[in-house]
Amino acid sequence: MKVARKLISLLAVAVLLGAQGAYAVPKADSAQTKKKVSAAGAALLDVATGRLLFAENEHARLPMASTTKVMTALLTLEHENLDTVLTVPKEAYGVEGSSMYLKLGEKITVRDLLYGLMLASGNDAAVTLAVRIGGSVQGFADMMNARAAELGCADSHFVTPNGLHDDNHYTSAYDLALIASAAMKNPAFREIVGTKTWRTSTGEEPRYLRNKNKILWEYEGGSGVKTGFTKKAGRCLVFSAERDGHTVVGVVLAAPDMWNDAKGILDYGFQNYAWKTFVKAGDTVAAADVETGMKNSLEILAKEDILIPVRADEPADAVELRVNAPRVVDAPVYAGQAVGSLEAWSGGRKLASVPLVAAETVLRKDYPYYLWELGRAWVA
Repeated sequence: MKVARKLISLLAVAVLLGAQGAYAVPKADSAQTKKKVSAAGAALLDVATGRLLFAENEHARLPMASTTKVMTALLTLEHENLDTVLTVPKEAYGVEGSSMYLKLGEKITVRDLLYGLMLASGNDAAVTLAVRIGGSVQGFADMMNARAAELGCADSHFVTPNGLHDDNHYTSAYDLALIASAAMKNPAFREIVGTKTWRTSTGEEPRYLRNKNKILWEYEGGSGVKTGFTKKAGRCLVFSAERDGHTVVGVVLAAPDMWNDAKGILDYGFQNYAWKTFVKAGDTVAAADVETGMKNSLEILAKEDILIPVRADEPADAVELRVNAPRVVDAPVYAGQAVGSLEAWSGGRKLASVPLVAAETVLRKDYPYYLWELGRAWVA
């Protein structure tokens, strides 16, 4: 009876939330308007769910300088092995701006190039990686734009792998936060951008690199990500922090006071949001009828937790739970077998999706079973 009551309660919540619809996250809630930033565009996202926690002109299209390299690093990690040795091509030699000072024809690993890219902001490292992965700078830019589209970026266009100014090279704070959130889910990326100092071990000479991101030193739980600056873009920063196992990523573009902006936005996120468990692994969230089974019904369980950041003042229907599972399943069904998914939505955006699994094994009624049923009916 306890399980049944729990099942009915969860289903009632799902139906209620479905009837009321998803809650549209406001552009700036009453608490957020108390927080001002110097940035022309700013955003803060929860990495696990992609939920927008802070926004200020988050969709404004702006140049992003070297924060471009977040996408460059993400694509590199998705397409190349860290231990691969690359030869510095002529396109990368002597590239203007911040540099690792790579030599033409020098051989160096992807790993050391990525540290040079993200810690020293090496424009030459960016071009070396782009030529390797995309075949050319233009080919790599095409890959960057395709990946941005996959991530849902609507206000971005990439021309270079390093962020040197081009009028057609831009993003928005929201888009860049989406890109950085995807990157922070990659363990190698997290390790690189969270490293304060690095000594290269390949190339013609050792290079001693120091991370320019003050968030790593000056903010509790600071974990990344990348600085950027050009005269036209101004000061730009992608930043992240982790507390109690929850990681948030923020972006400020054209931000004269970027360090204080970043710290204030992170404070806002951690102070105004709490991560709430909407469903725990093992919770019964639905039931299905079983055709030709030894039992007529089957409980369906959530395989994983759903945790979502919410504000204390948010309405009860801020998050909508959607059960995607069949009403009828065919036997045999085995314990732990995937039978659907449970999704959490808010503001028209899917925040989380976890598998739904069968609670137990239900075998199919076989020939001996039917003989037994027939015999029982005869005796009766």
